[in-house]
Amino acid sequence: MTPPHTWNFFRAGGFDQVQIDTGADLLALKDLDQKLWVALSCPTRGIEFDTRTLDLIDSDADGRVRANEVLAAIAWAGALLKNADLLVEGADRLVLSDIDDSFDEGKNLLLSARHILKSLGKSEAAQISMSDMSDIEKFVTGLQFNGDGVISPQQVAEAGLRSTVDDIIKCAGSVADLSGEQGVSQEIADQFFEQAAAFSDWYAQGESDAVILVLGDQTQHAADAFDAIKDKVSDYFTRCQLAAFDPRAALPLSRSTEDYQQLAAQNLSAQSVEVANFPLAGIAANKPLSFTTGVNPAWQSRLDALHAKVVTPVLGKNETLDAAQWDALCVKFAAFEAWQDQMPQGRVGGLGITRIREILDGNHKALVDELIACDKAVETEVKAIHSVERLLRYKRDLFVLVNNFVSFRNFYTGREKGIFQVGTLYLDGRSCQLTVKVADVVKHAAFAAMSGVCLAYCECVRGSDKMNIAAAFTAGDSDYLMVGRNGIFYDRQGRDWDAAIVHIIDQPISIRQAFWSPYKKLSRAISEGLQKLAASRAGTAGGNMFKAVVDAGKVVTGAHAEPPKPAFDVGKFAGIFAAIGLAIGAIGGILASVVGGMLSLKFWQIPLALAGLMLLVSCPSMVLAWFKLKRRNLAPILDANGWAVNARARINIPFGTSLTGLASLPAGAHRSLVDPFADKNTLWPYYVLIAAGICSLAGLWYVGFFGRH
Repeated sequence: MTPPHTWNFFRAGGFDQVQIDTGADLLALKDLDQKLWVALSCPTRGIEFDTRTLDLIDSDADGRVRANEVLAAIAWAGALLKNADLLVEGADRLVLSDIDDSFDEGKNLLLSARHILKSLGKSEAAQISMSDMSDIEKFVTGLQFNGDGVISPQQVAEAGLRSTVDDIIKCAGSVADLSGEQGVSQEIADQFFEQAAAFSDWYAQGESDAVILVLGDQTQHAADAFDAIKDKVSDYFTRCQLAAFDPRAALPLSRSTEDYQQLAAQNLSAQSVEVANFPLAGIAANKPLSFTTGVNPAWQSRLDALHAKVVTPVLGKNETLDAAQWDALCVKFAAFEAWQDQMPQGRVGGLGITRIREILDGNHKALVDELIACDKAVETEVKAIHSVERLLRYKRDLFVLVNNFVSFRNFYTGREKGIFQVGTLYLDGRSCQLTVKVADVVKHAAFAAMSGVCLAYCECVRGSDKMNIAAAFTAGDSDYLMVGRNGIFYDRQGRDWDAAIVHIIDQPISIRQAFWSPYKKLSRAISEGLQKLAASRAGTAGGNMFKAVVDAGKVVTGAHAEPPKPAFDVGKFAGIFAAIGLAIGAIGGILASVVGGMLSLKFWQIPLALAGLMLLVSCPSMVLAWFKLKRRNLAPILDANGWAVNARARINIPFGTSLTGLASLPAGAHRSLVDPFADKNTLWPYYVLIAAGICSLAGLWYVGFFGRH
């Protein structure tokens, strides 16, 4: 009994992750509980990984690679290699002797690899590489048969048979073969020849019955001419029979004078619908239909065709046609019409019976079937050619994929970037390593907000190309992160993109930011308050000045004189000043208590007290930020992009700090602190502050705060 595989795990992101180092580890993944996998699926687009390899692994072509598909890829590649450790190398070349040819699939793959090398003029080569497979599609499509079971006209050498393939495509449709050319499959060919045989049998039935083909080969043309005017001729004879039934009906059935008067005001032609709606000829009791005189001009051409193709061949050169003769013609074509209703469905009939019989008599069905069979015969060989490419890609890429799927080893070790990291964003003096491509900013942000990570969504533009990214800011602060700020994004290929912030998910970034947050908010509030007050005062002063200038230009007389201003209310303003005094006294008392408490301390205790006071103010925001930073999670950011992350992939404070680089001077750099444009230092604010301090101390001494009796 084979002993169970011994696994190694490493701790990162707050959870245990499997360490995959050898081919044995890869092959044993099928036995590892998938609850221990970091991810169970990922999209095939929007990540930094070879899309062709992902498409090969994505067996159901649904745009997602799942755990079972990864396992199937590992099992397939491992079975074709003599040493599974080759899957760990990551090399894009394969030594032919490493292919396991002890079973049919391996043997066919080895033969195909040698065939490819031979076609490239490398018959003696001992290895094959991805560069040899760069034109694999051209190589496959260049083969006479490519194993897809589709034959295009270009593959048929004989002109007659090639014309038949063209007719099959025209009548029964086509499918694209591996070369992209349109061709016919076995199903399409069978459908065509089945319809052709049915049409030939149906036509033979008509040929054998003189009642059906009353005019031989010309019956179809005669029937077309007959059908084109049948209803109008029947209408004419019915009207004439009504006139015979009641002579009074003849005039109104020929249309009234008023009807002709309405036509008189119009521009008429033989193609006018109004003219065509009139009877075929003038109505009279039992009147024969003349082919030459008294005919509605809108129907003259079709009546001439009826006379030439139907009446003359069947009844002789008659210049008129009576009701009995018309009924006889209708009976003769009734059998033909019934036969026409039985015509097989499909477009094969458009080729004509002559061409259809030429195809059937030429044994073209057997020839087409033979070509399709020859194409299918190389299906295994062509699949083996594609398998060579597949094995090379799996050998190069599977190990990298597994270390970014089963575990996030690349991401958490920092030695290489994870496949979901699409580049680096430089903005606000920082470099953000955790950047993911985003298709829909609004949709992504709605879910990614649960990650607890501060995310800046940027629109990146390079020439005519555009894409959206989400960049995680995990160090520094968010004071100057705002919509509209510009930066530069470098993708994994080193190309630079113009980046502009379009949306921000504001979350705590660091404990340092949380510590200074209350003071920044207070400073911002005071600054905004002072600015509003200054603006208000400036506006009031400007308004008063304008009013004074206007009032100075007025001549106040009589009824236009302004009412006198009310007298100064001493009592009212005394109350206001009293209230202000109380407020100032209360504030002064608080300040006095604080200052007194500080002065009562020993000299070395004062800095500790100030630090404790600052910590007391900042502690709530720091504690809240600490809890949020502890809960930062990578999973929602990736899940919003279509991943199925199976673990709580945390981004703790130390690891988060490593994901965002802060600006710092290079080691050994020389720095000059002389700034010729620095703000000039003025001493009078310090003098004022010292004077205020002395006055405060004097006031406290005077009121006995320092023990004066």
